[in-house]
Amino acid sequence: MITNRQCKELQELVKKAKARRETGLFIAEGERIVREIPPALISSVYVSESYAASERLPEGAEVLSDAQFLKIADTKTPQGILAVAKIPAFDPAILRKRNGLFLLLEAIQDPGNLGTIFRVAEGAGVDAIVLNQKTADPYAPKTVRSTMGSIFRQPHFLTEDAGNTVMMWKQQGIKVYAAHLAGTVRYDQADYQTGAAFLIGNEGNGLTDALAALSDTRVVIPMRGKLESLNAGVAASLLVYEAARQRGFQG
Repeated sequence: MITNRQCKELQELVKKAKARRETGLFIAEGERIVREIPPALISSVYVSESYAASERLPEGAEVLSDAQFLKIADTKTPQGILAVAKIPAFDPAILRKRNGLFLLLEAIQDPGNLGTIFRVAEGAGVDAIVLNQKTADPYAPKTVRSTMGSIFRQPHFLTEDAGNTVMMWKQQGIKVYAAHLAGTVRYDQADYQTGAAFLIGNEGNGLTDALAALSDTRVVIPMRGKLESLNAGVAASLLVYEAARQRGFQG
């Protein structure tokens, strides 16, 4: 069994973004997500006593008492297995790909939305996601589960200055599109066949005026009824799959 200190360190990785940033580690909980972790990124694996008794024990896994596991787990009814994973590193050179397809997220807060965006980005062939500092921590347990493994495969980067990222893209000849309720162009009428980057804003407030002002074009997703907006995950999905369609995406 692990010591109380080790148990506390694991709890901090679950609860505190600061601990994840400082250690470069995060918790991935559940059978499916643990299977998705590339071996090189696995730091350690822990299972509960109940899991160890009923399932095949992963090689090198450390067994915790059921009580210890419950203290650490983020879920209310844990499956009995979690891993400590290293935060993946991707080559930032991909952000300068001239014909690239990119997403920049500003202040996205909902873990489900963020996880959906990661999965959609991987599925549609997005080259990279950039997250500003006000966006929720992508390595928080709920977000990690919501990505269903895409967190390990989809290139993504954190930025301290989203405006600088946008200006870098524009200097590379990449067209920048803001998803905006005051958009002047329908999202399916813009041309995304060359380098394109989409700016997706906060679920409640959308993009800040300052960031939206840096875009080349504000695009709008038309809606009927009394809807004011779609959630960020749905909006991002429509945009990147339209771009993929225009680029001859075959799946």
